[in-house]
Formats: sequence, C-alpha cells, structure tokens
Amino acid sequence: MSVRKERCPDQLKRDDNRQRSPYPTAPAPATDKPGSGPHLPEVYTPAEAAQVLKVPESWLRKKATQQAIPCTFIGKHLRFSAADLVRIVQQGARRPVTGRAANGNE
Repeated sequence: MSVRKERCPDQLKRDDNRQRSPYPTAPAPATDKPGSGPHLPEVYTPAEAAQVLKVPESWLRKKATQQAIPCTFIGKHLRFSAADLVRIVQQGARRPVTGRAANGNE
C-alpha cells in the first residue's frame, strides 16, 4: 500500500502565485547523484539564443564577432550561456527620457 502525500491548499496557492522570470537561468547543480561532480551550465547555439532574445541570428553573430556582447567560444563554436543572455538584456536596457531634455529645450 502506497501513501500519497497531498498538498495543503496553502501550498497550492503559493505555487500558483510564483512568478517566473522571462530571462533564462542556469540550471541548479545536480545533487541527486553522489560524486557526480559540478553541473555544467546549459549553453545555447546562436539560433537558440536569437530565439530566446527575439532578435535576428545574424545580429547576434555580428555583435559577438565585434565582441560587443558577452559570448562563449567552445573551440571554434560560438555559444551563449544563460548568464550571457541575461547580461545582453541588461546591457540593452535604457532609462526613459523625461523632462526638458525630451522636448529638446534646455
């Protein structure tokens, strides 16, 4: 006979209220296998990274070649870690223009 663990209503409510970040995150270290060593972060191909960032792959490759955005080369292969993608988004963030400077009158 197996014992089924039921979730209490408060826990279900907390699970429903969790908000997920729109940015990719590195996977948590694997702890289920003893002695398995460090867990490698997931890497994205330029096509996958472009899809996540919703930009053309050609733009991503061009910026990586110019060293204008964070990226990783594994041998000769261009890849992007989750941390690279987060930094690319953060680098692109701009403050809104407000006040007199927005009107061109100073």
